[in-house]
Amino acid sequence: MGDRHGFLCGVVEGFYGRPWSMEQRKVLFQWMEKWGLNTYLYGPKDDLKHRLLWREMYSAEEAAQLKTLVQAAGSRGLRFVYALSPGQDIIFSSSCDVGLMKRKLRQVAGFGCQAFAILFDDIDHSLCQADKEAFSSFAHAEVSVANEIFHYLEKPDIFLFCPTEYCDTLCYPSLSKSTYLRTVGEELHPDIGVVWTGTKVISRELSVESLAGVEEVLRRRPLIWDNLHANDYDSKRVFLGPFKGRSARLVPCLRGLLLNPNCEFEANFIALHTLASWYRSGSCCTDTGFNRQNIPCTTTEDQQQEKETCESEKGKQTETQAHKEGSLQSLYCPEEALSRAIQDWMEEIAKPLQPGRQIRQVEKQSPVNNTESKRFPEGADPGQEPDKITRGSNHKLPQGAHKNSPPSSLSSPSSPAQQGETGPGGGIEPGEEERGKAEQQSLLNWGETSNEKERQSDGVEEEGERERLLKEKGCRGEVQACEPLTPAQVRMLVGLYYLPHEHGVEGQRLLKDFQWLNSKSDCVSVNVKKSEPRKAEEWRSRALQFQLACDGISRLHSCFISSSNRAVLYDLYPYLWDLRNTLLVAKAFVMWLDGRVLCDHYSFSSWRNCFHWCRSNASVDLLGESEPWVFKGGIAGELQMMLPMGTNIELFTHPPPVFPSTKLYSIRPFLPRDKVELYRICRLLHCKTRGGPDASQCHPDLVGDRLLGAALSLSPEYCFVLEEEEELCGYALGVMDIKTFHKKCEATWLPAMREKYPKPTATTAPGRTLTQEAALFFHSERPSYPDSLLYHFPSMVQLDVLPPDLLLDTSVTRSLATCLLSALKANGSQGVFCEVLPTDRTRLEFLTKLGFLEIFGSDALTREDMVLGRLL
Repeated sequence: MGDRHGFLCGVVEGFYGRPWSMEQRKVLFQWMEKWGLNTYLYGPKDDLKHRLLWREMYSAEEAAQLKTLVQAAGSRGLRFVYALSPGQDIIFSSSCDVGLMKRKLRQVAGFGCQAFAILFDDIDHSLCQADKEAFSSFAHAEVSVANEIFHYLEKPDIFLFCPTEYCDTLCYPSLSKSTYLRTVGEELHPDIGVVWTGTKVISRELSVESLAGVEEVLRRRPLIWDNLHANDYDSKRVFLGPFKGRSARLVPCLRGLLLNPNCEFEANFIALHTLASWYRSGSCCTDTGFNRQNIPCTTTEDQQQEKETCESEKGKQTETQAHKEGSLQSLYCPEEALSRAIQDWMEEIAKPLQPGRQIRQVEKQSPVNNTESKRFPEGADPGQEPDKITRGSNHKLPQGAHKNSPPSSLSSPSSPAQQGETGPGGGIEPGEEERGKAEQQSLLNWGETSNEKERQSDGVEEEGERERLLKEKGCRGEVQACEPLTPAQVRMLVGLYYLPHEHGVEGQRLLKDFQWLNSKSDCVSVNVKKSEPRKAEEWRSRALQFQLACDGISRLHSCFISSSNRAVLYDLYPYLWDLRNTLLVAKAFVMWLDGRVLCDHYSFSSWRNCFHWCRSNASVDLLGESEPWVFKGGIAGELQMMLPMGTNIELFTHPPPVFPSTKLYSIRPFLPRDKVELYRICRLLHCKTRGGPDASQCHPDLVGDRLLGAALSLSPEYCFVLEEEEELCGYALGVMDIKTFHKKCEATWLPAMREKYPKPTATTAPGRTLTQEAALFFHSERPSYPDSLLYHFPSMVQLDVLPPDLLLDTSVTRSLATCLLSALKANGSQGVFCEVLPTDRTRLEFLTKLGFLEIFGSDALTREDMVLGRLL
């Protein structure tokens, strides 16, 4: 089959974001040769000399690199297509601009490139005054330049043209009535291929029927620029699912199909592997007698037959059954292709590679839990600066992180994908969006009833029973340092980050369970009637299953961090870390619901009412005719929106740790057995922040009783603890109504404390000991808060965690705060406040990032602390 008539199948590097590195492209060529793909199109939107500075020639260094890349593709038997995007500022009638384009393409042709593309995607339809006088329409202007360049290059076998209307939804007024596309079809040279993305920018499916309409208008078979796996429009999503929604019988209807994949290079293994399987199946269809006249014109029939083929292959057909299936044997089955791709990807993950894909020396033992490995990635120089160590990684930069200007040379490594609408090139003008990804989380203990006496008497028994059940399920979350990823875990990873229009089985189940637990939480609420124990039992059973799913993802995260291939790790870790952090909050919130949430009968303003109407279905099921960027965030984003504080994006946007760690963190409701350890943490932090000698040396409970005791005794339902490797390292306390709380303190708590700590007999400070001085707190009149504060901020919160030098992943502190705020909002609080020392700059900065604002200074109240507040 000649090049002019051969089917082009491969990859287009056409996304917004930092381009891939030269080394990554060479690895891509190896994959393509191995799997039977044949075409690579170079068109990264953020290569300045491809788009923004298209008139400029490549420097000597850049030219040498591009020539090497063209030769590398040729040595692998691949077609290298060089694309240029001049549409943003070209003057079509300017002989100078056209001459500069010819000069640029002549330079690239000198590198050995024999295939070219001119892209006019993601630009305005407007013409300057000079062009309006020279051309009758925008389409005529584009076609005129494309034809002139095509003839100038002596009619190369492969020359592609991307129109400004490149999908059905961009056609005005419609595909069949578009004057622009009619002009392109009539005036563009018949040997020039036209790029098309399908019915949408990101098409869920491609059908023979829809492509027939495109061919009729364009007067040629289109070449599909497939954005199925493009993720540059959402910095919190990556797509690991198989090539899907395109029947292999489409091959005879197309000039070719090029996949525009994820910005993260390592995330594209499965996408390209399964694309190659699709291409081979399509080639079989063509070679075994399928022709365009015999192809059915409905996507439904194609998909049904392919589904039947998948099911038959899974069922181990007999030879007779296989013979009866006949022609169906050559059809493409996405699930079967996915299984083969996962098997090969596991071998890739096991390779000892660094983010730049250089081979690293494999040690006999990988001490991932020692101090050195926690602080520096394997192979990194401990004396090297953190930003230099991670510069070769591909994950997107968090908001506020240092980001260089878009690369102007071919040697720039791949990195942040940026937000924007994905066009044929992957998106519109990008906008940075912060991200953060998930670390791991250990087993969370089940909550107890809201009644304090039942908690104290029955809590230990309930806890032991549920721990026993979870142990039987094998979900303790304890992961060995170098435990390898299993096929089931890799499939789980794919299911969590599947495709833009659908979640995998694992993702669907996670969302469905969390949605059900939220919507049915009234059966385990504080004021629920005890007449329906079966409903409560069912709820708790499904809550347990949700915990098990969260623990499975924690183990996946730990094993993933311990994998040998650091190139894969650094590309995908931020996504998995973000989901882990979200599940940290979701799991703790589910545990808190049991016996602590109030049944509010779904008032219009309640969080559950909003959830019932807005989140009864997954976002991918609500897309309808919309593009995937309408609902952002993926699985983690949808879980966040099901939380009471889900719309407060500042609570969920934080960068991942610079160095991935296998440390296990968990957040759970407070249990009575935690009191001693919380008191110890309180003493430690009190001495660190307040300074001076430790007053607790004379009485170990003094500081804890003063700062925590009342809340733990009178408001334990609003207390969460943070664990690191099953050791407490922080807590978050809340009081729903501070006025009522103070009345209870005066009635019950303070009398007990005054008896425990007698009032000092000395009347002056010099005559009192340190303990007696501190004990005066319980005998002094406590200043009240003004009504102007409590009207908007009726609830009080207190948050303390170990300092950063003792807490490896400080971002979990934000998750801890989110759990407490979610619980308070779920039970009706409209605002919270907290007190902070003016000298505690670290805490002030942290709370400000969470949305807290200063309400009163220390001079406005009879207190030494500042008062910060935020609305819920």
